[in-house]
Amino acid sequence: MTFLSIKPKIAGMIASIALAGAATAAAAADISGAGATFPYPIYSKWADAYKKETGIGLNYQSIGSGGGIAQIKAKTVTFGASDMPLKPEDLEAAGLVMFPTVVGAEVLVYNLPGIESNTLVIDGPTLADIYLGKITKWNDPRLKKLNPGVKLPNMAIAVVHRSDGSGTTFIFANYLSKVSKEWADNVGAATSVQWPVGIGGKGNEGVAGTVLQTKGAIGYVEYAYAQQNNLPYMRMINRDGKTVAASMESFQAAAANADWEHADHFYMILTDQPGENSWPIENPTFILMYAKPANDADSAEALKFFSWAYAKGDEMAESLNYIPLPDSLVERIEDMWSKNIIGANGKPVYAPQN
Repeated sequence: MTFLSIKPKIAGMIASIALAGAATAAAAADISGAGATFPYPIYSKWADAYKKETGIGLNYQSIGSGGGIAQIKAKTVTFGASDMPLKPEDLEAAGLVMFPTVVGAEVLVYNLPGIESNTLVIDGPTLADIYLGKITKWNDPRLKKLNPGVKLPNMAIAVVHRSDGSGTTFIFANYLSKVSKEWADNVGAATSVQWPVGIGGKGNEGVAGTVLQTKGAIGYVEYAYAQQNNLPYMRMINRDGKTVAASMESFQAAAANADWEHADHFYMILTDQPGENSWPIENPTFILMYAKPANDADSAEALKFFSWAYAKGDEMAESLNYIPLPDSLVERIEDMWSKNIIGANGKPVYAPQN
């Protein structure tokens, strides 16, 4: 399977896609998962390579983090995927374990003809006020002040957001809550929020497609979707007051602040990190599985896939501007598998070979 190319005509569709092979041809041993659209590009790339190497496919429904959490709790898939980390007490109550796969970043994309990517600059409070409906025109004085020398049009801002339950939304809203007290008090952060203004798109692909079709639009998407759709994206002013561009360097600068050593159940949020080079909107994406699986063999296959991805998938992740996890963290994750994902026979369902 080739890497997914998102086109406007499929914007808003729920991607229920059998990665590394059509669903009709999926073998019984194929791995089933569902959830976040944020990591779909890298899961697709990993799945393609893994299928070629092992013959095992990955049937992953890219339906949003809310759907992924619901499906793993309903036990209809072997793993759920969520960009919003579940709190340790919620994991324990549901009998789940959680672990990260990669760190990815969100960018603000827009549709303003004639204004190229990395031309516009925005800060957190101004962005929050756009999504609160307080700034409604592109030539608003606050935007003009942030962008001297840019001829901003007298055009209405079309706010685009996710319509589905989404970890991408949680991370975006979490960032806005940190930079805007009004947002924190009135909207907050969750996989679904009561949007003050705007139109919804389903999945990262839906938001990207809607922005692509709507002049004057602004939206938030995972970086790979902006690249795939050739959508221009903004530079941002970070917590240290520095203007940064979306790049592997700025993503890594923020990720370097992650204190995984003290992350209970691998719970981590990386928005609005300090550092003059840090990109302000990024976070790990997570996998959810049962500590006592319904099917030991299926869970073993899923863990084998993720172990392979940790060992052989770093270059593929970086090619899509995801940040691979450090080796020390991977060792902790695989040690957790051995101790916490236990089969019916009382033994680990999968013990990685070191």
